[in-house]
Amino acid sequence: MNPITKRDYAIGALVGFLTGVFAIPVLVNIGVDNKVLLAVVPLAVSVVFPVGVWLGGFLARWMPFFAQLGKFAAVGFLNTAIDFGILNLLSGATGITAGFYLGGINVPAVAVALTNSYFWNKYWVFKAGGQTAVSDLPKFIIVSVGAILVNSGIVAIATGFSAPGGLGPELWLNATKVLATAASFLWNFVGYKLFVFRKGV
Repeated sequence: MNPITKRDYAIGALVGFLTGVFAIPVLVNIGVDNKVLLAVVPLAVSVVFPVGVWLGGFLARWMPFFAQLGKFAAVGFLNTAIDFGILNLLSGATGITAGFYLGGINVPAVAVALTNSYFWNKYWVFKAGGQTAVSDLPKFIIVSVGAILVNSGIVAIATGFSAPGGLGPELWLNATKVLATAASFLWNFVGYKLFVFRKGV
């Protein structure tokens, strides 16, 4: 039996569209000014994400956790787009592109992304609805504080080094953010699956 439903595909498309919307500030901040490309990004991503959800369901025939992992990855991309989008908006508005202060303006970006993550993961990925919307919140906060420290720490430290290969500060900021996001992605999946949303199926 396929653990992925039509509703999951529709949600995947919505998550993809939102991911594309939040990717626009990142593209603008790194110098992309093609208005047609910027307008097409949300639609293109909304088509791609249901394919990832399908792939997770397909692989779940042999290893059931892949159904969750496919949806977790879709939500993870949305969280990443929110995180990068807000950070790039704040960086563009303040002119801060490196160092300790960048770590500071990274905190609200990560916090908004993690709040988004809580609801998508609770109700869609791990299906740990519980009795109230915040029943798993204390455990989520514990894992998320760790993710914020890991993410912001890597961004603050890595951007303190000179950008390699003559990269501009905006590109270097986003390159270090990719590393930080990968580290916090692994931290979160293990923490959510084994600690926060253990009731999920």
